[in-house]
Amino acid sequence: MTDRITLAHGAGGALTRKLMRQVFLRHLHNPELSALGDSAPLNITSDRIAFTTDNFVVDPIFFPGGDLGKLAVCGTVNDLAVSGAEPKYISAGLIIEEGYPLDDLDKLVISMANASFESGVKVVCADVKVVERGKADGVFINTSGLGVDTEKISCEPVNPGDIVIISGTVGDHEIAVISARIDFHIKTSIVSDCAPLTPLIRTLLDQVQGIKMMRDPTQGGIATLLCKWVESSSYGVEIREKDIPIAPNIRSICQILGLDPLYLANQGKAALICRPSDAQRVIDIMHKNPLSRDAAIIGEVWDDFPGKVILQTETEGKKILEMRAGEGSYRVC
Repeated sequence: MTDRITLAHGAGGALTRKLMRQVFLRHLHNPELSALGDSAPLNITSDRIAFTTDNFVVDPIFFPGGDLGKLAVCGTVNDLAVSGAEPKYISAGLIIEEGYPLDDLDKLVISMANASFESGVKVVCADVKVVERGKADGVFINTSGLGVDTEKISCEPVNPGDIVIISGTVGDHEIAVISARIDFHIKTSIVSDCAPLTPLIRTLLDQVQGIKMMRDPTQGGIATLLCKWVESSSYGVEIREKDIPIAPNIRSICQILGLDPLYLANQGKAALICRPSDAQRVIDIMHKNPLSRDAAIIGEVWDDFPGKVILQTETEGKKILEMRAGEGSYRVC
């Protein structure tokens, strides 16, 4: 096999088959994928399943703390996990630019395999297409995921007094990607928080019954997620700036670049709303997990400003956080 991807690798012939066997099956081996069929027969006995799909176009493909392969698996697994599902299976579709180094593709697939193993899921079907040089930008990945709905997220309505919790520091992923894209001429220790949330969320849902809402604050950050939560609702949320965990180096870079960390993407954090009586239990569980040692209560649900997210600033002022039109960093996920 050549040391770079050619158009023939995506043509469905002998080179495609060889690529699948020598790269994908070597690292992602399981009975479903090894059959190399047009579809993967799956054993799902639950009456309720969760299904999600996502595209990943991060630039650069390799960044501090992760890469496109790890990101693609973690992003899909986390979307299933925060919806209350137990992730089971993933599909992977790759669009690769002609000339892309085969060694780098191998590294991405190894990352996918490691993230899949850590998450407890199988990549059961995969596809590769190759486009001409200059018609893409290295590699793009689409992943879709299936999970079994555990039905452990509470069906209780969100009420005034409910507690808002974030599982750790915000903005790490986006700043890690930006720092890898831009030469700051300074050394930083910033790494992406990209990680599978499955073990943490499994423990939370097994031990806490009062979790009412949960999502991962990816693109748009925690501010955008909260705006989506309260949109068209009968309640609002107030969060306290002083309680939101932000790493000092993230805060410094944000000040240099004029960025608001509340709107920056994360890839290994969970935000949730729970009953007040369960809040300390949630924090205690999170603090025992390496991914969420900086977990914090950041605010509460209120009924006197429905549909609004209010930030109580460190100077005790208040301002409304709004969902932005889309300006900001690009290709961070």
